[in-house]
Amino acid sequence: MTAYLVRRLVFAALLVFVVGSAALALSRLAPGDYATQTLGLGASPEAVAAARARYGLDRPFTVQYAEWVERAIRFDFGRSFAYDRPVAELIAERAANTALLALAALLLATALGVPLGVLSGARPARLLAAVVRTASLVILSVPPLVVSLALVVFAARTGVLPAGGMRTIGRETSDVFDVLEHMVVPVAALALPVAAFLERLQARAIGDVISRPFVLAAIARGVPAGRVIWRDALKVALVPVAAKYGVIVGTLLSGSFAVEMVTAWPGLGRLMLDALRARDMYLVAGCAAAGAAFLAVGTLLSDAVLAVVDPRVSD
Repeated sequence: MTAYLVRRLVFAALLVFVVGSAALALSRLAPGDYATQTLGLGASPEAVAAARARYGLDRPFTVQYAEWVERAIRFDFGRSFAYDRPVAELIAERAANTALLALAALLLATALGVPLGVLSGARPARLLAAVVRTASLVILSVPPLVVSLALVVFAARTGVLPAGGMRTIGRETSDVFDVLEHMVVPVAALALPVAAFLERLQARAIGDVISRPFVLAAIARGVPAGRVIWRDALKVALVPVAAKYGVIVGTLLSGSFAVEMVTAWPGLGRLMLDALRARDMYLVAGCAAAGAAFLAVGTLLSDAVLAVVDPRVSD
């Protein structure tokens, strides 16, 4: 088990390094840079040259990349041109906000999707199973962006919940309940599609497991069907769900970018978009590496859970 997890950890570190390096290269080698973007089309060549020299953009990319790698090993990802702050500080602040949304959405989606999947998969002929199945299919057929917009419009029209932002202007920054209130809309927008996906996946898995001989034998011996399903069959049926958790974390990350823009949530997605617009190369690389780190951690946790549920995968 330890060797298996070490291999996965090395792969995760390589993924973060490759994604960060690729983002830095693409941002630097694409036409234009931070100097031309901020000065505009009407700037004189002298002003552009002076700005590029001030930010070190006139140096060869190989030199910049070598320096970036040397600093990145020490977790120093350079300094943002636009914010004039260390990239690591900006990433830590915004990544924490994105992680807060993603973790809350993952917990909510799991709490909804897995039990509903067991209910609909174990008793597919019941009315409740048909309702759950229909709702999941409808949610899965609607793009997450549309779900986000619908929830924001509902919150804005009814006034029941804040429609955007992370805190109410004028409130104390330490007001936890205010932050929780602002989390409802973005968390729901992220969690509903994932919950629907988990429900469908869990329903198929539990439907396959309950037809196996060990389940039928236990029920034939007089063990209550509910106990067999929720205690024995569910453990086996969790294997395909655990295998997909890495993909789910990646889905939450990519979906959070759109949700953050719609709900004005100050997370990593909005920071990445601002960095791309400004051609802030070091910030772009840092955001991309942070996104890859989220995906790598999710995949690593998925592999660990899968190895616990099904030890054969670590062989």
